[in-house]
Amino acid sequence: MKMLVVRFSSIGDVVLTTPVVRCIAQQLPETEIHYITKKAFLPVLEGNPHIDKIIAIESSVSEKIAELQAENYDVIIDLHRNVRTLRLKRALGVKSYAFPKRNIEKFLLTNFKINRMPDVHVVDRYFEAVKAIGVKNDGLPCELFLAPADEVNLAEHNLQPKRFVAVAMGAQFATKQMPIHLMADILSGIELPIVLLGGPTDLERSDLLKQQLSSQQVVDFCGKITLRQSAFVVSQAKAILTGDTGLMHIASAFSIPIVSVWGNTVPAFGMYPYAPQDLSLYSIHEVNNLSCRPCSKIGYKECPKKHFNCMEMQDEKAIQADLLKRM
Repeated sequence: MKMLVVRFSSIGDVVLTTPVVRCIAQQLPETEIHYITKKAFLPVLEGNPHIDKIIAIESSVSEKIAELQAENYDVIIDLHRNVRTLRLKRALGVKSYAFPKRNIEKFLLTNFKINRMPDVHVVDRYFEAVKAIGVKNDGLPCELFLAPADEVNLAEHNLQPKRFVAVAMGAQFATKQMPIHLMADILSGIELPIVLLGGPTDLERSDLLKQQLSSQQVVDFCGKITLRQSAFVVSQAKAILTGDTGLMHIASAFSIPIVSVWGNTVPAFGMYPYAPQDLSLYSIHEVNNLSCRPCSKIGYKECPKKHFNCMEMQDEKAIQADLLKRM
């Protein structure tokens, strides 16, 4: 059987599909697995031994239709489920299975604060898409496979494995990002070195944080290393302080203790860290009982209400104590 797995974006979402891919490969070993995603998210899948071929989209899925039609797939596993995947499935015209996306429930939660979301992790919802072909969840974590080329020489930065705290500086949307003053308050009592991770767009924020942590050892990798190198650094950390980000899910793939701080999004969407074998691996800090939260299932460039209470009202002392407990 030849199968096409579909998940176009983003970092965390692609990471969260890896248990499904592993279980397909192990439980249906004769299956040839192809995976289509956007080019930007290839690093999450590179080196995955369960995937036979990765198809990368440059700009639009339409550019790959002819190539995909020539593959003569037997089945499509749709782990994205949107208008683009519908067009793709229609173009290929083969049997397909999709997961329950729960868009109506998400709409009710974001717009009317009525929670009808099932208490089910999105990974378990992904497995609904492969139930009909006999694939079951093995209860193991997500996966990200690194190569020697992804390693960072920690010693060059006076760092030792499991003797530093990683900090995810950015997020796709500003309303998922911790304010600098909150991060500084949390990290001010940490004696271990602090390693900042992010892309070029996070440089301004990392500079501001370094200024507020001037008396501590801070290593800033923002914009200086690749995503896979960042994943390596996370894999070597004692713990990670993060918002609702892709690095949070990468940390779960390496069973790194996670202290997560949530802004406009909520764990009720089912996208919290996936640690089926050890729920104590992660903690969630959120401001409950805000009439405006969640305001979006993804995020905004700024708080729609201008007050950003979902982050500004966080208990920094409780978060710091939680992080210290994991040292």
